[in-house]
Amino acid sequence: MRYLLFFLFLVLMSCVKKQAVDLIVTNANIYTVDSIFSRAEAFAAKDGKFVAVGTSKEIEARFKTDMVVDAEGKTILPGFIDAHCHFYGLGMNQQVVDLKGTKSFDEVIQRVIEFQDEKKSSFIRGRGWDQNDWDVKEFPTKEKLDELFPETPLALERIDGHAYLVNQKALDLANINGSTNVEGGEIVMSEGKPTGILVDNPMGLVDAVMPKPSLETQEQALLDAQDICFSYGLTTVNDAGLSREVIELIQELQEEDRLKLRIYAMISNYPENLDHFLSKGRIKTDRLNVRSVKVYGDGALGSRGAALKQSYNDKPGHFGAMVTPVDKIYELAERIAATDYQMNTHAIGDSANVVVLRAYQKALTGKNDRRWKVEHAQVVDTKDLSYFDDGIIPSVQPTHATSDMYWAEDRVGADRIHGAYAFKTLLDKAGIVVLGTDFPVEQVSPFLTFYAAVARQDLERFPEGGFLPREKLSREETLKGMTIWAAYSNFEENEKGSIESGKFADFMILDKDIMTIPEAAIPEAAVLNTFLSGEMVYGGQ
Repeated sequence: MRYLLFFLFLVLMSCVKKQAVDLIVTNANIYTVDSIFSRAEAFAAKDGKFVAVGTSKEIEARFKTDMVVDAEGKTILPGFIDAHCHFYGLGMNQQVVDLKGTKSFDEVIQRVIEFQDEKKSSFIRGRGWDQNDWDVKEFPTKEKLDELFPETPLALERIDGHAYLVNQKALDLANINGSTNVEGGEIVMSEGKPTGILVDNPMGLVDAVMPKPSLETQEQALLDAQDICFSYGLTTVNDAGLSREVIELIQELQEEDRLKLRIYAMISNYPENLDHFLSKGRIKTDRLNVRSVKVYGDGALGSRGAALKQSYNDKPGHFGAMVTPVDKIYELAERIAATDYQMNTHAIGDSANVVVLRAYQKALTGKNDRRWKVEHAQVVDTKDLSYFDDGIIPSVQPTHATSDMYWAEDRVGADRIHGAYAFKTLLDKAGIVVLGTDFPVEQVSPFLTFYAAVARQDLERFPEGGFLPREKLSREETLKGMTIWAAYSNFEENEKGSIESGKFADFMILDKDIMTIPEAAIPEAAVLNTFLSGEMVYGGQ
């Protein structure tokens, strides 16, 4: 009887006039990430959106098109959403000295020499060094750079974006000397003189004297970053801190259809940005969403700039610092709460986290569904975790845990480490957790994000069992954190984040099923094709 009914169904469907669509995908292993995390075989898309999801027979019976993709059993996921990154920064990094992966200060110097021999830059810039990866794990100093580049200013940014190494020429241009004092950071001194290391707010003095990039350089940076993102299946990125100038350039390139990637833009916390955007109100198109403010609470743990309640375990008497003063955090929260903008605050140390959480709680009293985020929520006092019960969203980066695990306990000690990188605990408290990379601090690959979340190990499978293994996320939780939960945190859950009728046809085809393959194979997964609004933006036929 069942087979007869199925046969009659097919006969009936064959009599129905098929609806013309733009794209049909069949014979796939689809994780829809809908409310019941259902699986499917096929879908149809028209005018940039999914119109139906189901079995191959159902979709082929109802729809017709000249563009049919037989996925040959390969896995399809919704387009990834990177909930915290620096998209424009990634593009600009393609234009400067790449210092990521350097294993010594000598290697840093060699890369700078090679770059300058080719580029002949009037102001040398670079990014990506991390002294924690070197045999000598101390901050470098400027003497060698002074010797090599006495007349060319130079600024080399630490991998986390929270410290510069500069030479004397740059210090002179920025008027930084032994008596310079800037709140919210540190000018590292030796015998009363700057060593060349600037942590957090003093970096702004050098920024002020750097030549601004040309419009052509900025455009190329955005387009370069887009190409990289599409190659990893990213269809939306949350850029954590942009100026009005760059946001307007993004909007212009999107209107010209040169920049197709969807961007959730957090405006940088500068008076000119706040005055313009908060009075203007939200900006929302299919590709651009401007409705949030990125605030820096404190610095980074790797450079000992994160604000801790008790002093650093490996530097007694040093507590880090708030980049934005406590009273200013509260003032900003009240100002932003009076608008329809979201407040997204960088908080690494337990002191910064509790300041931000209390400010949010106070400002949001009586206000519903504001979805404010704590960006990083990296070291949280276990007594303060309950603040996340009140609709505050933790936005975390799993690869930070596996990058920092070699030295994190040295920084915070055996007691505080229990509230660090606590992704599962944060999920249990908040109900959702949204995942990003913080690229270019970390690598762009969302597969490394996925692997770090579920395995909490490095690529050599260290440590056995995982770093703080109780904080592992399941694969389903991880995929949701990179898709539908990230969309929710952006107020976009009705338009993206899952493969469902009515949503943007943003998806990727993978060479491996990351939901079932061995954990060790996840980092090697690759995107074969990326589609945005049903248009293939990466991959071959």
